[in-house]
Amino acid sequence: MPINVLILYDRKGGAIEGLAQAAADGVERTGLAKARIKQLEDAQRSDLLDSDAIMLGSPNWSGITGTMKLWLDDQGDLWEEGCLGGIPGAAFTTGGGLHSGLEITLLQIIHWMLACGMLVVGLPWSEAMRQSGSYYGATAAGGGPPTPDDLGQARQLGARLAAIAASLKTG
Repeated sequence: MPINVLILYDRKGGAIEGLAQAAADGVERTGLAKARIKQLEDAQRSDLLDSDAIMLGSPNWSGITGTMKLWLDDQGDLWEEGCLGGIPGAAFTTGGGLHSGLEITLLQIIHWMLACGMLVVGLPWSEAMRQSGSYYGATAAGGGPPTPDDLGQARQLGARLAAIAASLKTG
């Protein structure tokens, strides 16, 4: 059975798409999983339910975008149903600056995952985090395209998420 990793993001802001693509590349490079990239407006509840791992991304708008919040809220009481319990998840975001609320955006995504009983996957410490601030997920800051370090961290997070999902699925 192939491992399916959903990379779902709100595309408001161009840099977020680069992180999503890099994360998908990381997933695929493992040889353990297939990545499915979806923009929020094209996603459905079944995309979440059919996934072995989920990576959510939102540009930082003083937290997740209103569109992302509304979409997640509209998926129903997934936490009560328990349908995402035990599924690994990870987060990514982009923003105008390192201290513009990137951590809050990642933590809002992670909060939703924890409420659903998901297993949160983060990045292990690296020197690149001194510049990126990617303590809770992959980030890109500065308003321009993601840097090579940003893309590298997104690839690493995608690969780590795929490996954990494969390990959980195969036991």
